Amino acid sequence: MKYFFSIILTLSFSISFSQKFDKTINQLISQHEKEVIELRHWFHENAELSNREFKTSERIAEELTKIGLKPQTGIAKTGVVAVLKGGMPGPVVALRADIDGLPVKERSNLPWASKMKGIYNGEEVPVMHACGHDTHTAILLGVAKVLYKIKDQIPGTVKFIFQPAEEGAPAGEEGGAELMVKEGVLKNPDVDVIFGLHVWSQINVGQIQVRPSGIMAAVDEFRIDIEGVQTHGSTPWTGTDPIVTASQIVNSLQTIVSRNMPLTRAAAVVTVGSIHGGVRSNIIPENLYMLGTIRTLDSEMRKTVLKRLEEIVSNVSKANNAKSKITYLVSYPITFNDPELYNKMLPSLERAIGQQNVNFMDAVTGAEDFSYFQEKVPGLYFFIGGTKIGEDPKLAAPHHTPDFYVDDSSMLTGLKSMTTLTLDYLTNNK
Repeated sequence: MKYFFSIILTLSFSISFSQKFDKTINQLISQHEKEVIELRHWFHENAELSNREFKTSERIAEELTKIGLKPQTGIAKTGVVAVLKGGMPGPVVALRADIDGLPVKERSNLPWASKMKGIYNGEEVPVMHACGHDTHTAILLGVAKVLYKIKDQIPGTVKFIFQPAEEGAPAGEEGGAELMVKEGVLKNPDVDVIFGLHVWSQINVGQIQVRPSGIMAAVDEFRIDIEGVQTHGSTPWTGTDPIVTASQIVNSLQTIVSRNMPLTRAAAVVTVGSIHGGVRSNIIPENLYMLGTIRTLDSEMRKTVLKRLEEIVSNVSKANNAKSKITYLVSYPITFNDPELYNKMLPSLERAIGQQNVNFMDAVTGAEDFSYFQEKVPGLYFFIGGTKIGEDPKLAAPHHTPDFYVDDSSMLTGLKSMTTLTLDYLTNNK
């Protein structure tokens, strides 16, 4: 009985402690909201490509220094990390924002539209924040500003991780969350849990969508090279045709999902999106290559897809007397929300923005390298709405497109949710 009352008292203290902070946090967020929006505009206007976020990381470090923190720069090439030590001992929470843009030309009349250029695959390209990473960066800086104001009352430590190259490092380079983990970003101090968010253009502002377990797919980008024997198109029997071989491989790959996957367990996708080979109608080429992507939401299903891919490519090539080689270009694990952490923190999200505004979602087949952090420590990843209230989110431009846009009012949800998650975890696990 004594133990029972001890638990009740502990829970009551934790709840009252968290609720005491709510009013203070909301006041501080209101004070900083305009500043955070202005930062968002600056990052948007100065978008930079993966591993080339030089101005971006410089501005992040400058803002962290203004707050009173001591940022570390050059992490995983252009990443920035800062640590906020609370006034009392406790766990370590990491908060992550991705900072890179995309090779997309912005098609908007915003006064802060990007006119930036960068080099992608050896060519000069326009650069735009076509996936909302500008909002993620500004939100995390806002959270740092708010938490610093109450640092003496925080029981634990907060590590702010500004990650480059989420969209993928340039060819031949390492980058992103995988490199950050390799360089020890989750160590010194050792991180207990990590939280991350993604603004989504096709959800209304003020809404959060989240789920336990797999929320975003593992991705495996692949290249298949096929080598045949070149010959005249009028005498195909004198050569080995890589085009016919490739056609048979593409058709056979479609049977992986339709005939080998237990689709009642989770979704899976195998797509060949590009084939390059041949120069004219009457020449059977010597070789060609194909590019494709695999998306899976279950680790065992992922293993099966990769195994079947290799079997099909090898066997079809042999049947056509051709040679083949598979190269994996990019691989991210499943973005997996730890179920226990999800159950613990769902009430915090609901309290931050209202229970009616937090919704369960289906998993999506997009991918996120936040998954590398979640392989090492329990993590929670969620989506916040970006379409202005009163507008139909179904009509919003998708991510990675020239017309992509999320409203400034989305920042408030991000600020409230990330600060509440952080303080509640630290308070309830000290």
